[in-house]
Amino acid sequence: ERSWVLNAQVSHGYRRTDPARHLAELARGAGVTGPGVGLMTAADVRAHGRGEDDGVEAVVTAGLGVRGWAAAPGTGTAAPAAPGTVNIVVALPVALTDAALVNAVATATEAKVQALLDAGYDCSGTPTDAVCVAARAPGSDGGAHAFAGPRSLWGARLARAVHTAVREAAGPLPPVA
Repeated sequence: ERSWVLNAQVSHGYRRTDPARHLAELARGAGVTGPGVGLMTAADVRAHGRGEDDGVEAVVTAGLGVRGWAAAPGTGTAAPAAPGTVNIVVALPVALTDAALVNAVATATEAKVQALLDAGYDCSGTPTDAVCVAARAPGSDGGAHAFAGPRSLWGARLARAVHTAVREAAGPLPPVA
């Protein structure tokens, strides 16, 4: 269980090597306590997109200066990727099983890619995208939804909320210079 989620704006060229410590410092500065989840982006967090669908809420920041395809050819690198991040935070008002939480991340990612393509971007995202799915903790009865794929009740709502938020955050494709 987590008490807070923080989407922190950092400078372009961020080079700290202790992001967990840095996020904890930022959280304390924001007055939150307990364990939490932190995301970082060089994108302007004030320019976020929001989406809502029947109880599911999504907030997205989108820095699309460095974008590409997830399965691009190449060997990859251990070095940090250049700035460019789509951060997705989505909250559901219900409990999900562990398997459904994993599926919710996949559903959010699929909705992100669909929204980027719908907006005219030729990419699946950026090298540093992140997704945080916040759901209620299962009650003592263990009652939690077992599915969060795009055709399940809560997955469909999640997908639509994320799609709306990504479209709003990404904005129109910038003109080619």
